Amino acid sequence: MAETNAQSELMQKLMQAMGSGAVPTDVPSLRKLMNEFSPLLNTDPPKVGAIHEDVLIREIDGARVTADVLVPDRAGPHPVLVYLHGGGWVAGSPRTHRKLGLRFAEAGYLVVNVDYRLSPEAPFPGPFDDCVFAVRWTAANAARFGGDAGRLAIGGDSAGGNLSAAVASHLAGGAGEPAIRAALLIYGCFDFEALAASDPDIGAGDPALQRALRDSMIHAYLGKAPDLARLRDPRVSPVHAAAKLPPSFLVVGTADSLLPQQRALAAELERAGVVHENVIVDAMPHGFVQYEFLPPAVEAIRRMTAFLDRHV
Repeated sequence: MAETNAQSELMQKLMQAMGSGAVPTDVPSLRKLMNEFSPLLNTDPPKVGAIHEDVLIREIDGARVTADVLVPDRAGPHPVLVYLHGGGWVAGSPRTHRKLGLRFAEAGYLVVNVDYRLSPEAPFPGPFDDCVFAVRWTAANAARFGGDAGRLAIGGDSAGGNLSAAVASHLAGGAGEPAIRAALLIYGCFDFEALAASDPDIGAGDPALQRALRDSMIHAYLGKAPDLARLRDPRVSPVHAAAKLPPSFLVVGTADSLLPQQRALAAELERAGVVHENVIVDAMPHGFVQYEFLPPAVEAIRRMTAFLDRHV
């Protein structure tokens, strides 16, 4: 994972964007920014055994829900990780998170990197339902790709961390549902009520711009004026179902406005006696796990795979 010229270029562009105030404030600008940085975030990918792109999971309301299935370069059967990308419920794809998914495949996990529907085109519960369906699909189809569905984990970053926690708690203990053995919850949002009431004063950039982006994502996913029942729904705010989570690895940086979200979930996991690892990394911003030019990103990935190895 040595630093490359492309990674240095990414670091410079990120610093320039933050310094110039060229940060996204709405859905179109967030999508544009993620697409612009995606090639840089995914340079020098690790080699794996196979990549099956755009595998159909289901079709609904005229949309195709697919996944990229990443196969380790070793003999199976492999433990399985369903990965849910970040992007504020409104942006991102398996392509924007290709390299991160490949890191887990490199470590020996069959990765199902899900391309769930995005908001506002598909508001809640659309993305959540797609991810629930994807876990069930993975349990039924992992063997086709050399996976062992009896060793199943889920994980995701940012909005994907929210969806991972929501899906894992929703499926927990259900008759005939896949048994999820572990969750990777990477700088996730776990309490929309607290998020909507928060004042973003942690991290880089203008708090007013951060509020604008936060509000645009909430409105896209939940509607312009979600009521309290919607905000507290465990499918939306999985902090309310923390006791149902499997062993969970949480990671966030101190320069991330979602730091209070992780602390709140960790407190609930502690209260419920759920096995978890609560990692807070000094000075790291939102999204840092994808910035492999930062040594803490490399270490975070190592710790996540070690956590999976222990629990899956």
